[in-house]
Amino acid sequence: MLKVEIDPQSGCCFGVEKAISKAEEELRKSGTLYCLGDIVHNTVEMQRLTAMGLVTIDHETFKKLKNVRVLLRAHGEPPETYRIAKENHIEIIDASCPVVLELQKRIKKTYLSKANNEIQLVIFGKKGHAEVNGLLGQTEGSAIIIEKKGDLDKLDFSKDIHLFSQTTNPLEDFREIIDIIQKRMTNDAKFKYHDTICRQVSNRIPHINMFASQYDIIFFIAGEKSSNGKVLFNECKKSNPNSYFIHSPDELDVSLIKDNDRVGICGATSTPKWQMQALAERIMKLKP
Repeated sequence: MLKVEIDPQSGCCFGVEKAISKAEEELRKSGTLYCLGDIVHNTVEMQRLTAMGLVTIDHETFKKLKNVRVLLRAHGEPPETYRIAKENHIEIIDASCPVVLELQKRIKKTYLSKANNEIQLVIFGKKGHAEVNGLLGQTEGSAIIIEKKGDLDKLDFSKDIHLFSQTTNPLEDFREIIDIIQKRMTNDAKFKYHDTICRQVSNRIPHINMFASQYDIIFFIAGEKSSNGKVLFNECKKSNPNSYFIHSPDELDVSLIKDNDRVGICGATSTPKWQMQALAERIMKLKP
């Protein structure tokens, strides 16, 4: 007998859920709301919110707006965004994730306290990512961004280093970067790292490994832009080679499913629960 189960720990993280909820609340008050960047890296969910009246804009368009309401998504924004909003009489609906806001405060505090000494502020994260841009803004663009081990050659290991991380980085990767820096420090220079990784995100990796291993076939649903989705799907594949990445329930290939399969459904931190439920319903409808 066919059995279909949804991973209870999959779905939008707290920060993204909060941002979507705020957008829906504001859209019910008024028909149009601007959002600075994609509120979630999920095309299907973006289409649903767009139909409700959400208008996604980039930073160049934002600079030209006046006397409107703009929602800031979970990724957070640099101080410059708030300055422009004040000048242009833009009402900010701030849905920045509390975890990201706390990280911004910590980086800014470190930046302001370092004064004229030669501390290197380092951010381990993806260059150009919205969250990293917000963090970089707290240091007036002076922080050094490290994306991978090879980038560590940018650092001067004879001078003090303070390391921060994008909240959604894998914990293992962060620990590896810490270990390499510690081994390369010279001349009594001090190294301090700040563990700023969101556990709600990082803890999903061991969980999804365990979840995927329990089923005959896995369908992982996430948006094509979701970097978290790519990471988590790769983990699914490690535990269960019979795993398939789809972007919407409509992409389901029911011929992959055998009559007595145990089917597992999971997703990224940008996958709304309703999409996983819709996929489960589609499987049961097409394969009763």
